Amino acid sequence: MSNRDSFWTTGAFHRCAGVEFFIARRLFFHREKGRSAYPPAVKIALIGIALGLAVMLLAVAIVVGFKKEVRGKVIGFGSHIQITNLSSNSSYEQNPIAVDEALIADLRQTEGISHVERFATKLGILKTEDNFQGIVLQGVEPGYDRSFFETHLKEGAAPSYAADKSSTEVMISRYLADRLGLHVGDEFLTYFVQEEVRARKFSIAGIYETGFLDYDKLYVIADLRQIQRLNGWEAHHAGGMHLLVEDYDRLDEIAEELYFALSVRQDSEGNTLYARSIKELNPMIFNWLEILDINVVVILALMIAVAGFTLVSGLLILILERTQMIGILKAMGQNNASLRRVFLYISFFLIGKGMIWGNAIGLLLCFAQKRWGIVSLDPAVYYLDAVPIDLNLPTWLLLNLGTWGIAMLITFAPTYLITRIDPAKTMHFE
Repeated sequence: MSNRDSFWTTGAFHRCAGVEFFIARRLFFHREKGRSAYPPAVKIALIGIALGLAVMLLAVAIVVGFKKEVRGKVIGFGSHIQITNLSSNSSYEQNPIAVDEALIADLRQTEGISHVERFATKLGILKTEDNFQGIVLQGVEPGYDRSFFETHLKEGAAPSYAADKSSTEVMISRYLADRLGLHVGDEFLTYFVQEEVRARKFSIAGIYETGFLDYDKLYVIADLRQIQRLNGWEAHHAGGMHLLVEDYDRLDEIAEELYFALSVRQDSEGNTLYARSIKELNPMIFNWLEILDINVVVILALMIAVAGFTLVSGLLILILERTQMIGILKAMGQNNASLRRVFLYISFFLIGKGMIWGNAIGLLLCFAQKRWGIVSLDPAVYYLDAVPIDLNLPTWLLLNLGTWGIAMLITFAPTYLITRIDPAKTMHFE
C-alpha cells in the first residue's frame, strides 16, 4: 500500500481537527523514497527567500552602522548643538561669548540636554624641523567629555586638565603624527598668525585616530586657557558652548527650542547667542547620510520583488503538481477555501524555512564583519576603515515580521488557481 493510500485509510483525514494543516504538513515535510522532498522550483523559492532576507539584513545593518559611525565622529568633534556668538562667522576664528554660571545652569536644566561644556577654536601652523601642517587648535575645558577620544585613542592618554592651572599637553591625530614624525612625549611649536605672530610649545599626551580624515588632518585638542591667552580673552570668555542631547531623535526639536530661547537673550557683555545643531553646521554630510535611506528602500524593494517572484513561481508549480490530489479532495467535499488554506500553510512552511536560512546566513555574515572587519574601506573616501555593522533587536524583528507579512500576502494570488481546477477533468491531468 502506498503512503498516499495509507493516509486515506487511517481516517486521519476525517479525525484531524486541523485537516488543512495536516495535509499541508504531510505534503511539505513528507519525503518519498527515490524522490526529492521539493521540486526544483520550490528549492529555488527557498533559496530566493533565504538570500533575499540575508541581503536585506546586511543592507540595513551596513547602512545603519555607516550612518551611526559617521554621525558619531562628526558629533565627537563638534557635539550635538553649538552655541556661539551671533556675530561670529563660520570660520575657526571666533568672537567670544561671556559664559557665566547662570547661563550654564539654565542650559543644564534644559530638558533633553545631558552635557554642557565650553570650547574655542583657533587656526595655527604646526611646525617641526622637517615639515609643517595647518591645524585647528580646539580648546576644551577641565571636565570635558573625553569618551569620544578615549574610544579612538591609539597611544598615550587623553589629557586631563586641572582647574587651577593651564596645561601645554595636547592630543593629536595619527595622521598628523605620521606626517610630521611625532610621538607621544614629543614637543612641537605651533605658530598663530594674528596682529603679531605668536608661538606656543606643546607636548603630546596622546594620539587618536578616528578614520575621519577630514577632521583628523586638522584637529589638535588642547587646553581652552591656551586659546584664551592667545586671543587676550578673560577667564569667562569662550568661543562657544558644546551641548550633548540625551536622545538624538529629538535633536532638531531641542535645537529649535534653544534657538528661539537664546535669540532674545544676550550674555553679560551684550552678545546675542546663536544655537545651531550639528546638522546645520554640516549640512552636506548629514544630507548625504539621509540619501543612504533611499538606497536601503531600493534594495529592500528589489529583494522582496525577487523573493516574491520565486515564491509565487514555486507555489504555482506545486499546485500544478498536486492537481489530481486537489481534484480528489474536491470530489470528497473539500471546498476551495479549505484547499487554499492548505497551500497557504505550505507557503507558511516554505517562507519560514527560507527565513531561518536567511537569518542564519545574514547574521553570520554580520557577526563576521563586525568581529573581524573582513571587508575594508578607504578612510579617505568613506571616513571608515571597514564596513560597519549595526543591527539591533527591534530592527531585526521588524525586518523579519515585514518580510513574513509581505511574503504571505503575495502567496494569496497563486492559490486562486485552485478555484479553477475541475474535479471531473483532473483524472486525465498529466
